[in-house]
Amino acid sequence: MSKPPRTRPGLREPMRAQLEQKERHILAPRAQLSSTSLGRLKTEEECPLRTAFQRDRDRIVHCKAFRRLKHKTQVFLSPTGDHYRTRLTHTLEVSQIARTIGRALALNEDLMEAIALGHDLGHTAFGHGGERVLNEIMPGGFYHNEQSLRVVDLLEKNGAGLNLSMEVRDGILKHSKGRNLPILGEPARRASTLEGQAVRLADIVAYLNHDLDDALRAEILQPEDVPADIRLHVGSRHSERIHRLVEDIIHTSLDLDLAEIRLGEEMLEQVERLRHFLFVRVYDLPLVRKEFERVHKIISELFETFMKDDELLAREMGSPPSQGERERQVCDFIAGMTDRYTLDLYRRLFLPRPWMKL
Repeated sequence: MSKPPRTRPGLREPMRAQLEQKERHILAPRAQLSSTSLGRLKTEEECPLRTAFQRDRDRIVHCKAFRRLKHKTQVFLSPTGDHYRTRLTHTLEVSQIARTIGRALALNEDLMEAIALGHDLGHTAFGHGGERVLNEIMPGGFYHNEQSLRVVDLLEKNGAGLNLSMEVRDGILKHSKGRNLPILGEPARRASTLEGQAVRLADIVAYLNHDLDDALRAEILQPEDVPADIRLHVGSRHSERIHRLVEDIIHTSLDLDLAEIRLGEEMLEQVERLRHFLFVRVYDLPLVRKEFERVHKIISELFETFMKDDELLAREMGSPPSQGERERQVCDFIAGMTDRYTLDLYRRLFLPRPWMKL
C-alpha cells in the first residue's frame, strides 16, 4: 500500500506570507512592515520564501561591492595588524549594533540589516581621504552615501543593479552624518523609516568607538588621553561605551514613543565631544594627514590618466556598467577600487620596473 504524499508546512501559503503575518503581530506600530513596502524601481515577482527586506539583504551580501569592502580602509591606511578595522568589519559592527537597537524597539531587523550592510558600498579606497579627493575632482562633488545608491541601482550586476526596495534605498542614501548636524542629523535628510534612522545612529556609535579603539591599539592615544568627562559619562572601555550609547538610544526613543530614533540631549553632548576629540587627536594628526596627501596624489593621477588613455580604461575597466560622460565612468571605477588594487595599479603605471634581460 503506497503512502500518501507528504505535505510540507506552508505549502498552500508561501513562507513569505507567514513571515509577513508574524511581523504584523510582533513589530511596533511605527515599524516598517515588509508587506507595506513601497516596492522596487522595477517590478518583479515576490520570493515565496523571503520577505522583500530579507531578499535585499541577501542581494547585498552576495554582490561584488560588498566583498571588496574587506580591502578598503576604515581609518588607518592599509594597516599591517590583523586586528584593525576595515570597511567590511565596520559594516558588520554597524549591522550588529543596529539589530540590537531594533530588537529592543521591536523594529524590522531585516530592513535594518539590509540598510546597514549596504550603507558603505560606495565608499572609496583609503577611507574618507579617497572620498575627499573625488569630491574635489568631480563637478558637484562626491559623497559616499550617494555613490552607495549608485552601486545598488546602476553599477552592480554589470549595470542591472540590485533592484532593492525603496525603504532600503532610502536608508542607504540618508545614513550620512550630514554637513551641519553630524550627530543629531538634519531633519530634511532624515530617513523615512525608524529603521533607517536607527542604522544611522548605529553607524555613529560604531565608527566613533572602533576608531578610538584602533587609535589606542596603534598607540596614537593612551587611555588617559580620553577626556575625563567622556570616560565618566560614556565609558572607559570599548564595550562599556557601546552599551551606554545603545542603551541611551533605546530609552530616549521609547520616551519619545518612537516618534523618532535619537540620543538624549546629555549623551548627544558627550558624543559631540568624543567626535571633536577624535578629529583633533586622530583624524587630523600630522602623520595621518601626510598619508592622505599621498592618497590625493595617487587617486588624482589615476583619474587624470584614465581620462586620457582609452586603451588603459578599456583594459582595466572592460565594459563600463555605468553610462554617461567619461568623467562619471572613471569616477565610478576609481570609487570601486580597493586599497591594494589602487596601489598595485599605481605601481604598474607610474613606478619603474626592474630591467630584466630576456
